[in-house]
Amino acid sequence: MEKDDLEADLPSSIQKAIAELLQGEKEQVLHLDCLSDELYGAINANLWGGCITEEQADYLRKKYL
Repeated sequence: MEKDDLEADLPSSIQKAIAELLQGEKEQVLHLDCLSDELYGAINANLWGGCITEEQADYLRKKYL
């Protein structure tokens, strides 16, 4: 899969967690660990729920975490 395909049509919980993590990095908040944990959890929940593939999960973890 292409990189664009791996991030296409992600579940809203992952999109929200990515946006919050990126915003937190931009604002240099002190709770980045919590935001990272939220994204990790969203990725795992959607992987085990069958909403994303293992390849997508690996890609997202490498890119954002």
